[in-house]
Amino acid sequence: MQRFTGRRALVTGASRGIGRGCAVALAREGADVAVHGRDAAAVSATAELVRTQGRQALQLLADLTDEDAVDRLRADLEAAWGAPDVVVACAGGSSVRPGPVQDITPEQWRREVDDNLTSVFLTLRAVLPGMERRGSGVVVTVSSTAARLPDPRSPAAYAAAKAGVEHLTALAAAQAGPSGVRVCCVSPETVMSERNQQQIPPDVQEQLAAEHPLRRLGTVEDVAAAVAYLASDDAGWVSGTTLTVAGGAVRV
Repeated sequence: MQRFTGRRALVTGASRGIGRGCAVALAREGADVAVHGRDAAAVSATAELVRTQGRQALQLLADLTDEDAVDRLRADLEAAWGAPDVVVACAGGSSVRPGPVQDITPEQWRREVDDNLTSVFLTLRAVLPGMERRGSGVVVTVSSTAARLPDPRSPAAYAAAKAGVEHLTALAAAQAGPSGVRVCCVSPETVMSERNQQQIPPDVQEQLAAEHPLRRLGTVEDVAAAVAYLASDDAGWVSGTTLTVAGGAVRV
């Protein structure tokens, strides 16, 4: 399929993992991709993967928790390509180990919320005006099933921030919809990214897989395929909703 021929996409957090998978998936289906991250070498590696699909790649470095940095990213992107047709807001992650809420320091809380929620807010704030002026565009945010699952294995600040992402997605969709802009979210369960492959012992991987009806853990490609669907015209009447990508493990 070539669902994105002639379209230009921005993928934040594309240095590795799900973000990198999304950048490659969109390029494979015809999109030129602006690759964002903080690590210049990793951004360059993802950009090269985009180019191997025969598409153009734009490399963008920015701290998405910094308003001025996000404004510069938007200006650089629009100067090169104009307002993007597709934005995948994938930047985020957790550096705090699971534990009681009372053990989280205020500094850890602020960092987790900034990395996972403020970054999405600032991204939406930057890209929605251009899409609304044009009268078309799609933003796909990335949450986690931790947002709806009070599991003690989930870092509390990360989970709370991801819950905020899902609600912010719904609000942005309601506000941008009349202009022809869609905003959706994907919510993955445990995904065997390169990082998780290294950090989660094989026996724990087996235990986690057994908790899913499909009896396996997710892959980066599983999530990227869901993102590509939501970003495509195949999902033309889908907006404001969160798609759970969790191997049958339904979270409410």
